[in-house]
Amino acid sequence: MAFREVDLKDVAENFDAFLIDQFGVLLNGPEIYPGAPEALARLAELGKPILLLSNSGKRSAPNEHRLAQRGFARDAFLGVLSSGEAAHFALQETVGNTLPHGARVFLIARDEDRSAIDGLDLSLTDQMDEADLLLIAGSEAEQYKLEHYEALLKIAAERCVPCWCTNPDKTMLTKTGPMYGAGRIAMLYEELGGQVEWFGKPHPPIYQIALKKLGNPMPSKVLCIGDSPEHDIRGGQDAGCATALVRTGIHEGETIAGLEAICARHKARPDFLLSRFAY
Repeated sequence: MAFREVDLKDVAENFDAFLIDQFGVLLNGPEIYPGAPEALARLAELGKPILLLSNSGKRSAPNEHRLAQRGFARDAFLGVLSSGEAAHFALQETVGNTLPHGARVFLIARDEDRSAIDGLDLSLTDQMDEADLLLIAGSEAEQYKLEHYEALLKIAAERCVPCWCTNPDKTMLTKTGPMYGAGRIAMLYEELGGQVEWFGKPHPPIYQIALKKLGNPMPSKVLCIGDSPEHDIRGGQDAGCATALVRTGIHEGETIAGLEAICARHKARPDFLLSRFAY
């Protein structure tokens, strides 16, 4: 059955809660999609909980601050649950157990963000040959080619350093177009023989946390909206939620036939197709 576009306002009332992706739906890289803040506010007028679910390696607070700066009303959504926030919680549980107090972390992140280990008994190191944990939270693809990271990762792989990827997105949106994301760096580590623990969409734990934050609604009454079949649609589908794929974001400009092929490749079929996030 071929995909058919619908308007969000025609299906929204059938759901009790919403999980909405950030990049590719609300934000086009650092910029907002025209009308996105207004559409989110209109959706919020239905009185149903909205949680933004993002594969951002940054913690929730920086993501919420960025959205507020770009004109999104803070009272329109419960908050941002980022993969970075979910990983921070898991890391807190790990320190003193499988990871010793004071362990040294080599952090790959964007914008010099160090919130991944804030408040934890861990220390940062810029020497890969002394790292106890490799933490991949972001990609600086605008500055470095993938080969830059490969040289660092080879050292870690040879030492069998455990790696956590707190942003599974393989592609990210930038001012100059799509570039490789943190997930691609983590894939490279696996290709080099390293072991990676993944946090964020489409992996189940972040959906378990998200549904709890929404008040534990019936998953089938939750609509997940995103631009990535691999992450947003497959993740929502596996969690038992309904899904809507927007035609903005990483596959913007793709034909419907092309989107169908991408979805088939990831075994992810959206319930709805939206031209963009609008209400």
